[in-house]
Amino acid sequence: MVPLNASESPHQLLGRLRFLTEAIGCLSRAEPLPAALCYVPREVQYKICKDLSAPGPASASGRSLLSVWESPGKAGSGVGSGSRKCPGRGTIELRKGSCLRASGEEYCNGQGLWVKLTREQLEEYKTGCELEEGWILMCKHADGGDRLVPVESMERIQRQQQLFGVDYKPVIREGAVKTRKKGGVSTHPDDIGILLLVEVTEQYPNCQVGWEQVVDLTYSLRLGAKPKIMEPDVAAVERLRFVPPTWTYECDEDLIHFLYDHIGKEDENLGSIKQYVDSIDVSSFMEEFNVSCLTDNHADTYWESDGSQGQHWVRLNMKKGTIIKKLFLTVDTTDENFMPKRVAVYGGEGDNLKKLSDVGIDESYIGDVCVLEDMTAHLPIIEIRIVECRDDGIDVRLRGIKIKSSRQRELGLNADMFQPANLVRYPRLEGTDPDVLYRRAVVIQRFIKILDSVLHHLVPAWDYTLGTFGQLKVPLCPQQHIKQFLLLSKRRTALITQCLKDSETSKPNFMPRLYINRRLAMEHRDNPTLDPTCKNTVFTQVYEGLKPSDKYEKPLDYRWPLRYDQWWECKFIAEGIIDQGGGFRDSIADMSEELCPSSAESPVPLPFFVRTSNQGSSTGEARDMYVPNPSCKEFTKYEWIGQVMGAALRGKEFLVLALPGFVWKQLTGEEVSWSKDFPAVDSMLVKLLEMMEGMDKETFEFKFGNELTYTTVLSDQRMVDLIPGGTRTVVHHEDRLDFIRLVQKARLEESKEQIAAMQAGLLKVVPQAVLDLLTWQELEKKICGDPEVTVEALKKLTRFEDFEPSDTRIQCFWEALNNFTNEDRSRFLRFVTGRSRLPARIYIYPDKLGSETTDALPESSTCSSTLFLPNYASAKICEEKLRYAAYNCVAIDTDMSPWEE
Repeated sequence: MVPLNASESPHQLLGRLRFLTEAIGCLSRAEPLPAALCYVPREVQYKICKDLSAPGPASASGRSLLSVWESPGKAGSGVGSGSRKCPGRGTIELRKGSCLRASGEEYCNGQGLWVKLTREQLEEYKTGCELEEGWILMCKHADGGDRLVPVESMERIQRQQQLFGVDYKPVIREGAVKTRKKGGVSTHPDDIGILLLVEVTEQYPNCQVGWEQVVDLTYSLRLGAKPKIMEPDVAAVERLRFVPPTWTYECDEDLIHFLYDHIGKEDENLGSIKQYVDSIDVSSFMEEFNVSCLTDNHADTYWESDGSQGQHWVRLNMKKGTIIKKLFLTVDTTDENFMPKRVAVYGGEGDNLKKLSDVGIDESYIGDVCVLEDMTAHLPIIEIRIVECRDDGIDVRLRGIKIKSSRQRELGLNADMFQPANLVRYPRLEGTDPDVLYRRAVVIQRFIKILDSVLHHLVPAWDYTLGTFGQLKVPLCPQQHIKQFLLLSKRRTALITQCLKDSETSKPNFMPRLYINRRLAMEHRDNPTLDPTCKNTVFTQVYEGLKPSDKYEKPLDYRWPLRYDQWWECKFIAEGIIDQGGGFRDSIADMSEELCPSSAESPVPLPFFVRTSNQGSSTGEARDMYVPNPSCKEFTKYEWIGQVMGAALRGKEFLVLALPGFVWKQLTGEEVSWSKDFPAVDSMLVKLLEMMEGMDKETFEFKFGNELTYTTVLSDQRMVDLIPGGTRTVVHHEDRLDFIRLVQKARLEESKEQIAAMQAGLLKVVPQAVLDLLTWQELEKKICGDPEVTVEALKKLTRFEDFEPSDTRIQCFWEALNNFTNEDRSRFLRFVTGRSRLPARIYIYPDKLGSETTDALPESSTCSSTLFLPNYASAKICEEKLRYAAYNCVAIDTDMSPWEE
């Protein structure tokens, strides 16, 4: 853990840790979250902020009419000035300088941000509305115009001026109350901490504080009486705390993924700098080689400086919200002493710029050079300073600038996004009221904000080995972890980047050279039984070739900088390949194919992984997956596999391992469950035990008689005893639950040692903190890449049977798949074939209705990889039905009964 900063309050930190302990427990048990997190003040003062740029005449009377609505979303117009139209249930007239008294409950939808008035507040303004509550539109998203802003009440401002002096001016900022300390005024929220909130609140019981301060006041321990908090809006708090009766922790995880997919992801693009900057300034320029040459996308033009040596710079004034992932300079060695040799990049705001990178440029290089990468926050100004030119050149030439950027996106929640059409990929959320989902999302967003504020205290630094986040997770939540919630964290990416940077080492002094015989490897791959030692595989040749040649040679640590993108050089025997990176990448691909063959018909050349039972029986999901071989005890090689996985995570290469989530979860330290995770390994066994649990005695004895013993078959097809003498002990009906428990334990732990060895290797390369901060899905993607399922590849593998070439269903089908995301196509592939990666042959037949138009869902038979396609009225309907089936019907497998074998 990191030490406290000077501005951090230990009371606040410890209080927030106490809060997280309680809140995570509530999440795991699907119980209402703590009331402090859901706090909504009963009363807030609002004042109209006039938009002078809005069209229309100004109000001569200085009054504003506000329409009151029964519920949000029914407005024709909202905040207005002097409006004569009153389409709502009533109106409120506000005169110049007056404030509106409303509750603190807000609601955001496509029209804008709304605020609620209670019955008492409606009666105060004599709206004439017979409503229990009314809603006013505070501000509109698109149209601009006047808006309501929260302010301190005039009464409280007068009291504070009496206390603090007439020069006191209120500053509304969540997280801070401005007050006078000895020697001056402090406004920093952490510096003030909770102490000043207590002082002000005790003086004036109606102190308006935000939900964060309520959490701190509730969970922080201190001497003396507890301060009083402004009365909450009880109904609004209960709405935020409400948990539907059927809600589970998995529903929260799905909601997290929904928010991440819709408003949390970063959209990365690579293109001209024009897309990401408002303006560019340069230190100087030659008239015909000016700043426009940096953005014209022509490599034969360039910006040339015209100034003193060492005083050249390019300043980028970035568009709001742009985060730089990579910044490239285009250079050309033919520019001779005009070519930059060393560049430093600074970033920040105003004149407060900090050094971000210092890069040397190869004098012989032509093309794009990356001078900055992996920024985690928006910086308004990026300044590129030319420290030195080649051969002590005086002026510099740059032929272009390119940026790979992501847009910084706030979690701008909007109730309209929870409409049923958007939830088709999230079956657990379907059928839940959109307002309930919206309010649950608001509370989750608050929870993430608290978690983010202490996250850097919950991860271990690379230099320390005494504690890990994994140890802290147990007291925080014994039943569930909160890994999936980290997807919405704003601090996590920076922490991961910092941990990787702090733990990296310099590249090796020399690149290992390996001699690989791929002909022998191919012969072994065709018939692995000829050589049980597997010495001819590419995997073994690379493994043995990288061993230190003597005791003085250090083994590779695989913690190299990202730019070191070739880990070894391959010399392929009897092949005319000069390895400039391609041979190295081929060796990685060959190792991936040997560890987990992509073809179900190919033998497995290495003993480290075995096919799942699902793949062997062609049932259930994840039929193209592998699990570590329970029989294989070569733990040193498993550890090396983990190291290569860590190198892939750090670098730009991928080691494609087709492992189910059951394995990835254990690598990241997430808990696995029988019902949720093991169906991806052996769905037949999961179904069998589920049915056995509910059997009566007569059915049990009819099905098993005296043949069922205390044994089970592992993924490597070995039969093992569950108890001493298990093969000779018959399972009786009254003992079946104990038998089921023993089977589940044996199967869940069958590869425990092998996975532990892989994790040990991974941790030699990647800090524990990084594994703690990554979800298992992210770890898989960083190591294996994103398995792409393209429409072009699907076309090569798909056969239409009993269709006319001109049948519109074929056109609609391909149009639908073109509109799918890669994840949609992967899900579709699994729906039809049981596999989530290519290659997989698909056969498509007309459904039983033939050419008759219908809106029925498509059917599939995963045993034969067949889709029965209905005749839909349009490509749009076809797209909707296929997507729905892919996400909602994947777990319905009627191809085979567990009793058939």
